[in-house]
Amino acid sequence: MTTIKASCPTCGDVELTPPQVRLVVCTVPAWSFYAFDCPECTDEVRKHATDEVARLLTTGGVPAEHWSVPAEALEEHTGSTISWDDVLDFTLALESTDVVAAAATRLPHPA
Repeated sequence: MTTIKASCPTCGDVELTPPQVRLVVCTVPAWSFYAFDCPECTDEVRKHATDEVARLLTTGGVPAEHWSVPAEALEEHTGSTISWDDVLDFTLALESTDVVAAAATRLPHPA
């Protein structure tokens, strides 16, 4: 079986097998990572996975999990943020008006 050498910030160099390593390849390359539980101290170690690291790990038998970031998460947002008062006002409005029922009564009923 393939041996993967990695480093733990606490224990130093460690040897792992492919099932001990998790590789996540993201559509945003800066968010790709690999992680493992250190066999010596049991801490989870998570590090950035460049394209080269991802290629080496997959060649070594580590399956890649693919993660697609929704476009909405990458949108640039401008304007003021929602406050807790805004959330409370919205909640109170939902409790005082049955928006779904009102919208449903306006729909034409099938014959």
